[in-house]
Amino acid sequence: MEANPLPSLDAWEEDVLLRYPDPEAIATAKATEEYRNYDTPARDTVKEFYRLNHTYQTFDFVQQKRNEFLKFDRKEMTVWDAFDFLNQLVDDSDPDTDLDQLQHLLQTSEAIRRDGHADWMVLTGLMHDMGKVLCLFGEPQWAVVGDTFPVGCAYSDKVVYSEFFKDNPDYNNPVFKTPHGVYEPNCGLRKVDMSWGHDEYVYQMLKDYIPEPGLYMLRYHSFYAWHREGAYSHLLDDHDREMLKWVKLFNPYDLYSKSPEPPDWKKLRPYYEDLVGKYLPSTLKF
Repeated sequence: MEANPLPSLDAWEEDVLLRYPDPEAIATAKATEEYRNYDTPARDTVKEFYRLNHTYQTFDFVQQKRNEFLKFDRKEMTVWDAFDFLNQLVDDSDPDTDLDQLQHLLQTSEAIRRDGHADWMVLTGLMHDMGKVLCLFGEPQWAVVGDTFPVGCAYSDKVVYSEFFKDNPDYNNPVFKTPHGVYEPNCGLRKVDMSWGHDEYVYQMLKDYIPEPGLYMLRYHSFYAWHREGAYSHLLDDHDREMLKWVKLFNPYDLYSKSPEPPDWKKLRPYYEDLVGKYLPSTLKF
């Protein structure tokens, strides 16, 4: 398997649903149409990232990584130590920001808090990219970040840079190349294996602590082909369709809160220490 060619990590509740966030109000740094620009991304690492991601994220690779990392036996840290660890990373799949990860997470959670959402959703915003610590355990970024998609069935052309799937060994596998592949029709996303990365990892890490809508936000926030493009409807069940509104509620905060201006962590820390203490244990296993 080809190594990561990039030189370093730095190279890369019900009534509330009636008022979805206004993306223009969140996007203070630039116009909303300038985000997720994959035609002419600001960093040339983005396209190469997706070439690697789509080539090597096979069904068998996902099973291997689930077995390898979901034991959570590598490290135990407080949330704050984990953020210090995470701050070594800049995400090469993201064309919209090169701030460190805590700054992006605070921008997301603060935008959620300003709009008056429940505190568990603020916490979800703070924690949603914590799974990117996988990069710091030696994983290449193409196996950690970027848009996610189902494996074990035909790839959708709604996935960004879908042309790169032609080099994936699963692409012409007769077991995987049909729309349903190894899955039953309308089986539900909980029975579908997604491409491996930080979404699934942080979901598994926090699944005992955050309400179900927040867990969907964590698990599927990078599944843009579903929540933005409407793809893979043949795999959804009624629970997925009910939870979609929560993922769509979360997405603008994740995407449009990105700004070059970093939050004032010293001022914000007491609030977030109390919030983390309310929902999470004193240490998390990674």
